[in-house]
Amino acid sequence: MTPFATNLILAFVWAALNGGIGVSSVLVGFLVGYAVLFILQPLFGASRYCSSLFDGVMLALYFIYELIISSLKVAWDVLTPTHRSKPALIAVPIEAKTDAEITVLANLVSLTPGSLSVDISEDKTHLLVHAMFVDDPEAFKQELHKGMERRVLEAMR
Repeated sequence: MTPFATNLILAFVWAALNGGIGVSSVLVGFLVGYAVLFILQPLFGASRYCSSLFDGVMLALYFIYELIISSLKVAWDVLTPTHRSKPALIAVPIEAKTDAEITVLANLVSLTPGSLSVDISEDKTHLLVHAMFVDDPEAFKQELHKGMERRVLEAMR
C-alpha cells in the first residue's frame, strides 16, 4: 500500500473515532496521519512521500510569495505615472526533463503577474518567457532557475 493511501485510511479512521466524517475532521486526520507516517518512517523504510509533501507545501508558499510581490510590482507600475517596465523575451535554460515538470513550471511562470511562458524549445532545454521587468537578462534567468524551477523540481522528483 502506498504511503498516500495509508495516510487517507488514517485520516478516515481519525474522523470516525472522533464521531463524524466531516471535512474538517478528515483534514485534521490527514495531518495527524502525515505526522504518524513521518515519525514511523524509519521503521518502514525511507519514503519520498513525507519529504515530497513538505516540498509541495514549500513550493506553494514560494508561489504565493512571488504572486504577492509581482502583483504589487505590476500594480505599482500601472498606477504610478513613471513606468519602469522593461519587457523582454528571454530563452531560459531549464533542467526540467519530464513533460509534467515542464508543464508545472511553465504554468507557474504564466500565473505570476508580469511574466508569461510563450514556448518551449523542441529539445525541451529552454523555456521562452516574456517578462515585464527585465533589467538584466542573466539575473532574470538565475532568479527563475534558483527560485521557481528549483522548487518545482524538488516537489516533483
